[in-house]
Amino acid sequence: MTLHVTNTLTGEKEPFEPRDPENVLLYYCGLTVSDPPHLGHARSWVHVDVMHRWLEYLGYDVRHVENFTDINEKIVARVGEDDLGEDELDVAETYIERTIADMRALNLLRAEVYPRVSEHVPEIVDLVETLVEEGYAYESNDSVYFDVSSFDEYGKLSNQELEEIESQGDPDERSEKRHPADFALWKAGGVDSDAVAEHRHEGVDHGGDPPDGRTWESPWGEGRPGWHIECSAMSMTHLGETLDIHVGGRDLVFPHHENEIAQSEAATGQAFANYWLHCELFQMDDEKMSSSLGNFVTVEDAVDQWETNVLRTFLTAGSYNSKQLYSDETIAEAEERWDRLERAYESAVEALDSPDARTKVEDASLRTETEAARDSFVTAMNDDFNTREAQSALLEIATAINSHLEGREEYDYRGLREAVDALEELGDVLGLSFEGETTGTATLAGDVVDLVLEVREHEREAGNYDRADELRDELEALGIEVQDTDDGATYRLPSGE
Repeated sequence: MTLHVTNTLTGEKEPFEPRDPENVLLYYCGLTVSDPPHLGHARSWVHVDVMHRWLEYLGYDVRHVENFTDINEKIVARVGEDDLGEDELDVAETYIERTIADMRALNLLRAEVYPRVSEHVPEIVDLVETLVEEGYAYESNDSVYFDVSSFDEYGKLSNQELEEIESQGDPDERSEKRHPADFALWKAGGVDSDAVAEHRHEGVDHGGDPPDGRTWESPWGEGRPGWHIECSAMSMTHLGETLDIHVGGRDLVFPHHENEIAQSEAATGQAFANYWLHCELFQMDDEKMSSSLGNFVTVEDAVDQWETNVLRTFLTAGSYNSKQLYSDETIAEAEERWDRLERAYESAVEALDSPDARTKVEDASLRTETEAARDSFVTAMNDDFNTREAQSALLEIATAINSHLEGREEYDYRGLREAVDALEELGDVLGLSFEGETTGTATLAGDVVDLVLEVREHEREAGNYDRADELRDELEALGIEVQDTDDGATYRLPSGE
Protein backbone atom coordinates (compact mmCIF):
# COMPACT_ATOMS: atom_id res chain seq x y z
CA MET A 1 0.00 0.00 0.00
CA THR A 2 1.27 3.46 -0.93
CA LEU A 3 1.58 6.10 1.76
CA HIS A 4 -1.43 8.42 1.78
CA VAL A 5 -1.50 11.74 3.64
CA THR A 6 -4.24 14.26 4.42
CA ASN A 7 -3.28 17.43 2.59
CA THR A 8 -4.70 20.60 4.15
CA LEU A 9 -4.16 22.40 0.86
CA THR A 10 -6.69 20.21 -0.96
CA GLY A 11 -8.69 18.89 1.98
CA GLU A 12 -8.20 15.37 0.62
CA LYS A 13 -6.30 12.25 1.59
CA GLU A 14 -3.85 11.78 -1.28
CA PRO A 15 -1.12 9.34 -2.32
CA PHE A 16 2.25 10.76 -1.34
CA GLU A 17 4.54 11.34 -4.30
CA PRO A 18 7.72 13.32 -3.57
CA ARG A 19 9.26 15.34 -6.38
CA ASP A 20 12.36 13.14 -6.18
CA PRO A 21 11.40 9.45 -5.84
CA GLU A 22 14.36 8.85 -3.52
CA ASN A 23 14.36 11.98 -1.35
CA VAL A 24 11.84 13.82 0.81
CA LEU A 25 12.15 17.49 1.75
CA LEU A 26 10.44 17.98 5.12
CA TYR A 27 10.10 21.30 6.93
CA TYR A 28 8.59 21.81 10.36
CA CYS A 29 7.77 25.21 11.83
CA GLY A 30 9.77 25.10 15.03
CA LEU A 31 9.54 26.72 18.42
CA THR A 32 9.60 30.38 19.34
CA VAL A 33 12.07 30.08 22.19
CA SER A 34 10.42 32.27 24.82
CA ASP A 35 9.32 29.66 27.38
CA PRO A 36 10.19 26.10 28.40
CA PRO A 37 8.90 23.54 25.86
CA HIS A 38 5.72 21.81 27.03
CA LEU A 39 3.81 18.66 26.14
CA GLY A 40 1.92 20.50 23.41
CA HIS A 41 5.23 21.06 21.65
CA ALA A 42 6.28 17.49 22.41
CA ARG A 43 3.16 16.12 20.73
CA SER A 44 4.02 17.81 17.43
CA TRP A 45 7.73 16.98 17.77
CA VAL A 46 7.02 13.30 18.33
CA HIS A 47 4.61 13.05 15.40
CA VAL A 48 7.02 14.81 13.04
CA ASP A 49 9.72 12.45 14.31
CA VAL A 50 7.47 9.46 13.54
CA MET A 51 6.85 10.84 10.04
CA HIS A 52 10.61 11.14 9.58
CA ARG A 53 11.16 7.58 10.83
CA TRP A 54 8.40 6.08 8.69
CA LEU A 55 9.59 7.83 5.53
CA GLU A 56 13.06 6.41 6.18
CA TYR A 57 11.51 2.98 6.82
CA LEU A 58 9.93 3.23 3.35
CA GLY A 59 13.38 3.83 1.89
CA TYR A 60 13.45 7.60 1.43
CA ASP A 61 16.40 9.82 2.28
CA VAL A 62 14.72 12.44 4.48
CA ARG A 63 16.04 16.00 4.59
CA HIS A 64 14.34 17.31 7.72
CA VAL A 65 14.73 20.98 8.66
CA GLU A 66 13.25 22.56 11.80
CA ASN A 67 13.82 26.17 12.78
CA PHE A 68 14.25 28.07 16.01
CA THR A 69 12.52 31.45 16.06
CA ASP A 70 14.95 33.49 18.15
CA ILE A 71 13.64 36.96 17.21
CA ASN A 72 10.27 37.75 18.75
CA GLU A 73 8.58 40.17 21.13
CA LYS A 74 7.77 37.26 23.44
CA ILE A 75 11.51 36.62 23.83
CA VAL A 76 12.19 40.29 24.49
CA ALA A 77 9.50 40.19 27.19
CA ARG A 78 11.56 37.59 29.10
CA VAL A 79 14.69 39.76 29.33
CA GLY A 80 15.67 40.09 32.98
CA GLU A 81 13.46 37.22 34.17
CA ASP A 82 14.82 34.36 36.28
CA ASP A 83 18.45 34.89 35.23
CA LEU A 84 17.50 34.29 31.60
CA GLY A 85 19.84 37.00 30.39
CA GLU A 86 20.18 40.70 29.78
CA ASP A 87 19.12 40.82 26.14
CA GLU A 88 17.07 39.00 23.51
CA LEU A 89 20.03 36.90 22.37
CA ASP A 90 20.74 35.63 25.90
CA VAL A 91 17.13 34.59 26.46
CA ALA A 92 16.95 32.81 23.11
CA GLU A 93 20.21 30.95 23.71
CA THR A 94 19.03 29.83 27.15
CA TYR A 95 15.81 28.37 25.80
CA ILE A 96 17.43 26.86 22.69
CA GLU A 97 19.79 24.93 24.96
CA ARG A 98 16.86 23.68 27.02
CA THR A 99 14.84 22.82 23.93
CA ILE A 100 17.64 20.72 22.45
CA ALA A 101 18.02 18.87 25.77
CA ASP A 102 14.28 18.13 25.76
CA MET A 103 14.45 16.90 22.16
CA ARG A 104 17.19 14.46 23.07
CA ALA A 105 15.26 13.33 26.14
CA LEU A 106 12.29 12.49 23.90
CA ASN A 107 14.47 10.30 21.66
CA LEU A 108 13.88 12.48 18.58
CA LEU A 109 15.95 11.91 15.47
CA ARG A 110 18.11 14.92 14.75
CA ALA A 111 17.04 17.20 11.94
CA GLU A 112 19.50 17.89 9.15
CA VAL A 113 19.80 21.46 10.45
CA TYR A 114 18.10 23.75 12.98
CA PRO A 115 18.28 27.21 11.37
CA ARG A 116 17.80 30.31 13.51
CA VAL A 117 16.10 33.46 12.29
CA SER A 118 18.96 35.65 13.49
CA GLU A 119 21.38 33.74 11.24
CA HIS A 120 19.23 34.29 8.14
CA VAL A 121 18.51 38.02 8.17
CA PRO A 122 20.48 38.53 4.90
CA GLU A 123 18.32 35.91 3.14
CA ILE A 124 15.19 37.50 4.61
CA VAL A 125 16.21 40.95 3.33
CA ASP A 126 16.93 39.50 -0.13
CA LEU A 127 13.51 37.84 -0.23
CA VAL A 128 11.73 41.04 0.82
CA GLU A 129 13.64 43.00 -1.84
CA THR A 130 12.48 40.51 -4.49
CA LEU A 131 8.85 40.90 -3.42
CA VAL A 132 9.13 44.70 -3.57
CA GLU A 133 10.76 44.56 -7.02
CA GLU A 134 8.08 42.19 -8.34
CA GLY A 135 5.27 44.44 -7.12
CA TYR A 136 3.97 42.15 -4.36
CA ALA A 137 5.17 44.32 -1.47
CA TYR A 138 5.46 48.02 -0.68
CA GLU A 139 7.34 50.26 1.72
CA SER A 140 5.49 52.41 4.24
CA ASN A 141 7.13 54.46 7.00
CA ASP A 142 10.34 52.42 6.67
CA SER A 143 8.42 49.15 7.09
CA VAL A 144 7.54 46.76 4.27
CA TYR A 145 4.17 45.02 3.83
CA PHE A 146 2.94 42.24 1.56
CA ASP A 147 0.03 43.33 -0.62
CA VAL A 148 -2.43 40.43 -0.26
CA SER A 149 -4.57 41.74 -3.13
CA SER A 150 -1.62 41.22 -5.51
CA PHE A 151 -1.60 37.44 -4.97
CA ASP A 152 -4.65 35.94 -6.67
CA GLU A 153 -4.63 32.69 -4.68
CA TYR A 154 -4.44 34.29 -1.26
CA GLY A 155 -6.61 32.26 1.12
CA LYS A 156 -6.29 28.92 -0.69
CA LEU A 157 -4.88 27.06 2.34
CA SER A 158 -7.34 28.38 4.92
CA ASN A 159 -10.25 28.51 2.44
CA GLN A 160 -10.97 32.17 3.15
CA GLU A 161 -12.04 34.95 0.81
CA LEU A 162 -9.98 38.12 0.99
CA GLU A 163 -13.07 40.17 1.83
CA GLU A 164 -13.67 37.99 4.90
CA ILE A 165 -10.18 38.37 6.36
CA GLU A 166 -9.83 40.82 9.22
CA SER A 167 -6.85 43.04 9.88
CA GLN A 168 -3.51 41.33 10.47
CA GLY A 169 -0.74 42.61 12.69
CA ASP A 170 -0.54 45.20 15.43
CA PRO A 171 -3.16 47.98 15.61
CA ASP A 172 -0.49 50.63 15.04
CA GLU A 173 0.17 49.16 11.58
CA ARG A 174 -3.30 49.92 10.22
CA SER A 175 -2.50 53.45 9.11
CA GLU A 176 0.58 52.21 7.27
CA LYS A 177 -1.16 49.49 5.24
CA ARG A 178 -3.13 49.64 2.00
CA HIS A 179 -5.40 46.75 2.99
CA PRO A 180 -6.17 45.64 6.57
CA ALA A 181 -5.10 42.07 5.74
CA ASP A 182 -1.67 43.10 4.43
CA PHE A 183 1.07 41.71 6.66
CA ALA A 184 4.52 42.91 7.69
CA LEU A 185 7.62 41.59 5.97
CA TRP A 186 9.97 44.07 7.66
CA LYS A 187 9.23 46.30 10.63
CA ALA A 188 11.03 49.56 11.26
CA GLY A 189 12.84 50.00 14.56
CA GLY A 190 12.78 47.71 17.57
CA VAL A 191 9.95 45.93 19.34
CA ASP A 192 7.03 48.09 20.41
CA SER A 193 6.91 48.52 24.19
CA ASP A 194 3.20 47.65 24.30
CA ALA A 195 3.93 44.33 22.55
CA VAL A 196 6.61 43.55 25.12
CA ALA A 197 4.31 44.46 28.01
CA GLU A 198 1.56 42.24 26.60
CA HIS A 199 3.75 39.15 26.84
CA ARG A 200 5.37 39.75 30.22
CA HIS A 201 4.65 37.26 32.96
CA GLU A 202 2.39 38.60 35.67
CA GLY A 203 4.03 39.61 38.92
CA VAL A 204 7.52 39.96 37.42
CA ASP A 205 9.20 43.33 37.89
CA HIS A 206 11.57 43.96 35.00
CA GLY A 207 12.51 47.41 36.18
CA GLY A 208 13.35 50.38 33.97
CA ASP A 209 12.32 50.88 30.35
CA PRO A 210 11.43 47.76 28.34
CA PRO A 211 14.15 46.59 25.93
CA ASP A 212 13.72 47.18 22.21
CA GLY A 213 15.18 43.90 20.98
CA ARG A 214 17.75 43.41 18.25
CA THR A 215 17.65 45.33 14.99
CA TRP A 216 19.44 45.04 11.64
CA GLU A 217 20.27 47.38 8.79
CA SER A 218 18.21 47.04 5.61
CA PRO A 219 17.45 49.02 2.42
CA TRP A 220 14.44 50.49 4.31
CA GLY A 221 16.34 51.43 7.44
CA GLU A 222 17.08 49.69 10.71
CA GLY A 223 14.48 47.17 11.80
CA ARG A 224 13.42 43.54 12.34
CA PRO A 225 11.98 40.79 10.14
CA GLY A 226 8.27 40.07 10.14
CA TRP A 227 7.27 36.70 11.57
CA HIS A 228 5.93 35.04 8.42
CA ILE A 229 8.84 35.86 6.10
CA GLU A 230 11.27 34.05 8.40
CA CYS A 231 10.15 30.48 7.66
CA SER A 232 10.02 31.12 3.92
CA ALA A 233 13.59 32.38 3.90
CA MET A 234 14.94 29.60 6.12
CA SER A 235 13.18 26.73 4.36
CA MET A 236 14.15 27.93 0.89
CA THR A 237 17.75 28.47 2.01
CA HIS A 238 18.13 24.87 3.13
CA LEU A 239 15.58 22.92 1.04
CA GLY A 240 15.00 24.95 -2.12
CA GLU A 241 11.94 26.64 -3.57
CA THR A 242 9.52 23.72 -3.30
CA LEU A 243 9.09 21.46 -0.27
CA ASP A 244 7.54 18.01 -0.34
CA ILE A 245 6.00 18.24 3.14
CA HIS A 246 5.44 21.26 5.35
CA VAL A 247 4.26 20.40 8.88
CA GLY A 248 3.01 22.64 11.66
CA GLY A 249 0.33 23.07 14.28
CA ARG A 250 -3.30 23.45 13.24
CA ASP A 251 -3.31 26.92 14.80
CA LEU A 252 -0.73 28.06 12.22
CA VAL A 253 -2.86 27.46 9.12
CA PHE A 254 -3.88 31.11 9.23
CA PRO A 255 -2.23 33.50 9.14
CA HIS A 256 1.28 32.01 9.31
CA HIS A 257 1.13 29.26 6.71
CA GLU A 258 -1.24 31.16 4.44
CA ASN A 259 1.24 34.02 4.40
CA GLU A 260 4.18 31.70 3.85
CA ILE A 261 2.52 30.41 0.70
CA ALA A 262 1.71 33.87 -0.62
CA GLN A 263 5.14 35.42 -0.15
CA SER A 264 7.08 32.32 -1.26
CA GLU A 265 5.08 31.62 -4.41
CA ALA A 266 4.96 35.31 -5.31
CA ALA A 267 8.76 35.46 -5.10
CA THR A 268 9.55 32.23 -6.97
CA GLY A 269 6.57 31.49 -9.20
CA GLN A 270 6.76 27.89 -7.92
CA ALA A 271 4.58 25.86 -5.55
CA PHE A 272 5.95 26.37 -2.05
CA ALA A 273 4.91 22.99 -0.59
CA ASN A 274 3.06 20.12 -2.21
CA TYR A 275 1.71 18.59 1.00
CA TRP A 276 0.63 20.54 4.08
CA LEU A 277 0.18 18.41 7.21
CA HIS A 278 -1.19 19.94 10.38
CA CYS A 279 -0.99 18.56 13.91
CA GLU A 280 -4.11 19.03 15.97
CA LEU A 281 -3.94 20.87 19.24
CA PHE A 282 -3.27 19.20 22.54
CA GLN A 283 -6.18 19.60 24.92
CA MET A 284 -6.01 20.24 28.66
CA ASP A 285 -9.20 21.05 30.57
CA ASP A 286 -11.02 21.82 27.30
CA GLU A 287 -8.38 24.34 26.21
CA LYS A 288 -5.30 23.92 24.08
CA MET A 289 -2.10 23.46 26.08
CA SER A 290 -0.34 26.79 25.74
CA SER A 291 2.48 28.78 27.29
CA SER A 292 0.35 31.92 27.06
CA LEU A 293 -2.52 30.28 28.93
CA GLY A 294 -0.19 28.91 31.60
CA ASN A 295 -1.88 25.49 31.55
CA PHE A 296 1.06 23.40 30.52
CA VAL A 297 3.29 20.56 31.70
CA THR A 298 6.90 21.08 30.67
CA VAL A 299 8.70 18.40 28.69
CA GLU A 300 11.41 18.22 31.35
CA ASP A 301 8.90 17.58 34.14
CA ALA A 302 7.00 15.03 32.07
CA VAL A 303 10.13 13.05 31.20
CA ASP A 304 11.25 13.08 34.83
CA GLN A 305 7.85 11.84 35.99
CA TRP A 306 6.95 9.25 33.35
CA GLU A 307 10.08 8.53 31.25
CA THR A 308 10.36 8.61 27.50
CA ASN A 309 8.75 5.32 26.47
CA VAL A 310 5.59 6.07 28.44
CA LEU A 311 5.42 9.60 27.01
CA ARG A 312 5.89 8.43 23.45
CA THR A 313 3.29 5.71 23.99
CA PHE A 314 0.93 8.40 25.27
CA LEU A 315 1.66 10.89 22.49
CA THR A 316 1.32 8.32 19.69
CA ALA A 317 -1.93 6.91 21.11
CA GLY A 318 -3.70 9.44 18.90
CA SER A 319 -2.87 10.28 15.30
CA TYR A 320 -1.19 13.60 14.52
CA ASN A 321 -4.36 15.11 13.04
CA SER A 322 -6.71 14.07 15.84
CA LYS A 323 -7.25 16.01 19.05
CA GLN A 324 -5.80 14.46 22.19
CA LEU A 325 -6.70 15.00 25.83
CA TYR A 326 -4.14 15.17 28.60
CA SER A 327 -5.39 13.77 31.90
CA ASP A 328 -4.32 11.44 34.69
CA GLU A 329 -6.47 8.75 33.09
CA THR A 330 -4.91 9.02 29.61
CA ILE A 331 -1.40 8.97 31.07
CA ALA A 332 -2.29 5.92 33.19
CA GLU A 333 -3.58 4.15 30.08
CA ALA A 334 -0.26 4.85 28.34
CA GLU A 335 1.67 3.50 31.31
CA GLU A 336 -0.39 0.31 31.18
CA ARG A 337 0.12 -0.11 27.42
CA TRP A 338 3.88 0.41 27.65
CA ASP A 339 4.04 -2.00 30.59
CA ARG A 340 2.27 -4.66 28.50
CA LEU A 341 4.67 -4.15 25.62
CA GLU A 342 7.77 -4.10 27.81
CA ARG A 343 6.78 -7.17 29.86
CA ALA A 344 5.96 -9.17 26.73
CA TYR A 345 9.28 -8.18 25.17
CA GLU A 346 11.29 -9.06 28.26
CA SER A 347 9.47 -12.39 28.65
CA ALA A 348 10.14 -13.24 25.02
CA VAL A 349 13.84 -12.37 25.32
CA GLU A 350 14.14 -14.43 28.51
CA ALA A 351 12.49 -17.41 26.79
CA LEU A 352 14.68 -16.99 23.70
CA ASP A 353 17.82 -17.10 25.81
CA SER A 354 16.69 -20.11 27.84
CA PRO A 355 17.48 -23.77 27.10
CA ASP A 356 13.73 -24.29 26.59
CA ALA A 357 13.74 -22.42 23.25
CA ARG A 358 13.82 -25.17 20.64
CA THR A 359 14.61 -25.20 16.95
CA LYS A 360 11.98 -27.78 16.04
CA VAL A 361 9.12 -26.41 18.13
CA GLU A 362 6.71 -24.46 15.93
CA ASP A 363 3.72 -22.39 17.00
CA ALA A 364 1.84 -21.51 13.82
CA SER A 365 -0.44 -19.15 15.73
CA LEU A 366 2.47 -17.08 17.08
CA ARG A 367 4.07 -16.77 13.68
CA THR A 368 0.81 -15.99 11.86
CA GLU A 369 -0.28 -13.40 14.40
CA THR A 370 3.12 -11.69 14.34
CA GLU A 371 3.05 -11.47 10.55
CA ALA A 372 -0.54 -10.20 10.57
CA ALA A 373 0.39 -7.55 13.13
CA ARG A 374 3.31 -6.47 10.94
CA ASP A 375 0.93 -6.06 8.02
CA SER A 376 -1.50 -4.11 10.21
CA PHE A 377 1.29 -1.81 11.37
CA VAL A 378 2.41 -1.06 7.81
CA THR A 379 -1.18 -0.50 6.67
CA ALA A 380 -1.79 1.88 9.57
CA MET A 381 1.35 3.93 9.00
CA ASN A 382 0.68 4.18 5.28
CA ASP A 383 -2.79 5.45 6.14
CA ASP A 384 -1.75 9.00 6.99
CA PHE A 385 0.71 7.99 9.73
CA ASN A 386 -2.03 6.40 11.84
CA THR A 387 -0.01 5.87 15.00
CA ARG A 388 -3.08 4.85 17.00
CA GLU A 389 -3.66 1.74 14.89
CA ALA A 390 0.08 1.12 14.58
CA GLN A 391 0.36 1.04 18.36
CA SER A 392 -2.53 -1.43 18.49
CA ALA A 393 -0.58 -3.69 16.12
CA LEU A 394 2.36 -3.73 18.55
CA LEU A 395 0.00 -4.75 21.35
CA GLU A 396 -1.25 -7.62 19.16
CA ILE A 397 2.33 -8.91 18.99
CA ALA A 398 2.57 -8.66 22.79
CA THR A 399 -0.65 -10.67 23.11
CA ALA A 400 0.66 -13.33 20.72
CA ILE A 401 3.88 -13.62 22.75
CA ASN A 402 2.00 -13.99 26.02
CA SER A 403 -0.30 -16.62 24.57
CA HIS A 404 2.67 -18.61 23.30
CA LEU A 405 4.57 -18.53 26.60
CA GLU A 406 1.64 -19.35 28.82
CA GLY A 407 1.74 -22.93 30.11
CA ARG A 408 4.51 -24.10 27.75
CA GLU A 409 7.61 -26.01 28.71
CA GLU A 410 9.30 -25.59 25.31
CA TYR A 411 9.24 -22.51 23.11
CA ASP A 412 9.23 -21.77 19.38
CA TYR A 413 12.64 -20.13 18.98
CA ARG A 414 12.09 -18.86 15.43
CA GLY A 415 8.60 -17.62 16.23
CA LEU A 416 9.77 -15.74 19.29
CA ARG A 417 12.72 -14.33 17.37
CA GLU A 418 10.35 -12.99 14.71
CA ALA A 419 8.12 -11.43 17.38
CA VAL A 420 11.05 -9.80 19.19
CA ASP A 421 12.47 -8.48 15.93
CA ALA A 422 9.07 -7.06 15.01
CA LEU A 423 8.69 -5.26 18.34
CA GLU A 424 12.18 -3.76 18.05
CA GLU A 425 11.87 -2.79 14.39
CA LEU A 426 8.32 -1.44 14.43
CA GLY A 427 8.64 0.01 17.91
CA ASP A 428 11.58 2.04 16.64
CA VAL A 429 9.25 3.68 14.09
CA LEU A 430 7.27 5.04 17.04
CA GLY A 431 10.52 5.95 18.79
CA LEU A 432 10.10 3.28 21.47
CA SER A 433 13.17 1.58 22.89
CA PHE A 434 12.82 -1.98 24.19
CA GLU A 435 16.48 -2.25 25.14
CA GLY A 436 16.60 0.07 28.15
CA GLU A 437 15.58 3.56 29.14
CA THR A 438 16.12 6.31 26.57
CA THR A 439 16.18 9.05 29.20
CA GLY A 440 19.46 8.50 30.94
CA THR A 441 19.03 5.50 33.27
CA ALA A 442 21.46 3.36 31.32
CA THR A 443 23.82 6.27 30.79
CA LEU A 444 23.80 7.07 34.49
CA ALA A 445 24.44 3.42 35.42
CA GLY A 446 27.35 3.30 33.00
CA ASP A 447 28.77 6.55 34.37
CA VAL A 448 28.64 5.17 37.91
CA VAL A 449 30.39 1.94 36.87
CA ASP A 450 33.06 3.95 35.03
CA LEU A 451 33.64 5.97 38.19
CA VAL A 452 33.95 2.84 40.36
CA LEU A 453 36.40 1.28 37.88
CA GLU A 454 38.43 4.47 37.87
CA VAL A 455 38.65 4.33 41.68
CA ARG A 456 39.55 0.64 41.43
CA GLU A 457 42.38 1.46 39.02
CA HIS A 458 43.74 4.10 41.40
CA GLU A 459 43.70 1.53 44.20
CA ARG A 460 45.62 -0.94 42.05
CA GLU A 461 48.20 1.70 41.10
CA ALA A 462 48.64 2.47 44.81
CA GLY A 463 49.19 -1.22 45.52
CA ASN A 464 45.89 -1.64 47.37
CA TYR A 465 45.03 -4.86 45.55
CA ASP A 466 42.67 -6.17 48.22
CA ARG A 467 40.53 -3.04 48.00
CA ALA A 468 40.59 -3.22 44.19
CA ASP A 469 39.37 -6.82 44.34
CA GLU A 470 36.63 -5.81 46.78
CA LEU A 471 35.35 -3.17 44.36
CA ARG A 472 35.29 -5.71 41.54
CA ASP A 473 33.46 -8.23 43.75
CA GLU A 474 30.89 -5.61 44.74
CA LEU A 475 30.20 -4.78 41.10
CA GLU A 476 29.82 -8.43 40.19
CA ALA A 477 27.45 -8.93 43.13
CA LEU A 478 25.23 -6.37 41.37
CA GLY A 479 25.33 -8.42 38.17
CA ILE A 480 27.96 -6.27 36.45
CA GLU A 481 30.54 -8.45 34.71
CA VAL A 482 34.04 -6.94 34.82
CA GLN A 483 36.80 -8.13 32.49
CA ASP A 484 40.41 -6.90 32.78
CA THR A 485 42.15 -6.46 29.42
CA ASP A 486 45.46 -5.02 28.21
CA ASP A 487 43.56 -1.80 27.38
CA GLY A 488 41.92 -1.55 30.78
CA ALA A 489 38.81 -2.92 32.42
CA THR A 490 35.63 -3.51 30.44
CA TYR A 491 32.19 -4.38 31.80
CA ARG A 492 28.72 -5.51 30.82
CA LEU A 493 25.63 -4.23 32.59
CA PRO A 494 22.84 -6.62 33.58
CA SER A 495 20.10 -7.27 31.00
CA GLY A 496 17.76 -4.28 30.81
CA GLU A 497 20.39 -1.74 31.85
